[in-house]
Amino acid sequence: MQFRRPIKTLGSILGAIVVLSAAGSAQQTGTRPAISLPVPPSQAPSAVPEVQTSAMANVSDTAPNSSQYVIAAGDTIQVAVWKEPSLSSSFPVRPDGMISLALIGDLPAAGFTPMTLSTDISARLKKYINQPNVTVTVLSVHVKQVYVLGEVQHVGPVTFLTGMSPLQVLSTAGGLTPYANGKKIYILHGEPGKQQKIPFDYKKAIRDGNQQGVSLAAGDTIVVP
Repeated sequence: MQFRRPIKTLGSILGAIVVLSAAGSAQQTGTRPAISLPVPPSQAPSAVPEVQTSAMANVSDTAPNSSQYVIAAGDTIQVAVWKEPSLSSSFPVRPDGMISLALIGDLPAAGFTPMTLSTDISARLKKYINQPNVTVTVLSVHVKQVYVLGEVQHVGPVTFLTGMSPLQVLSTAGGLTPYANGKKIYILHGEPGKQQKIPFDYKKAIRDGNQQGVSLAAGDTIVVP
């Protein structure tokens, strides 16, 4: 009787081991819970509305010294004439759009790209210098702004990029509030005292992309009632 208890106990232990092994095997062969992997940045949904993306796309097109950047009043440019240090200097573009260069005098700079202004200055200098080589560089740009008032999320000035539409400006201002009347928006265009009041239908622009022929300029004000 004294020897049967250890044998029974050993059998129980072996049985328990078999049961545990089977359970472990079942867990390994069973269906594992799905693991949520992080979405790669390239596949993650963009939180930026399409109209804002379009607006931001203009930034690279209007960067200083790009082929499409148009010099404006308030910008500061550098004119470098090869082997002519006395003619090379930096110039602020005056409010009338002009700069003053030795030998040439006053000449227009606003409205030119750096490349076209280089060509224009070279042509003017041919009277005085043999085969002038001119490079124009934009050192700083005057920040252009439009203003948004009324029922928008962020009232105030918005940095204006050439070619921005009213829809893009309103998107940059955070969009309309729930109380806005999108059909009664208007734009004040022109100098104070001579401003035009231009209507703009926000809902029509959202629905079919119709910008209604409205072309914004720096200094304009968009009013959202």
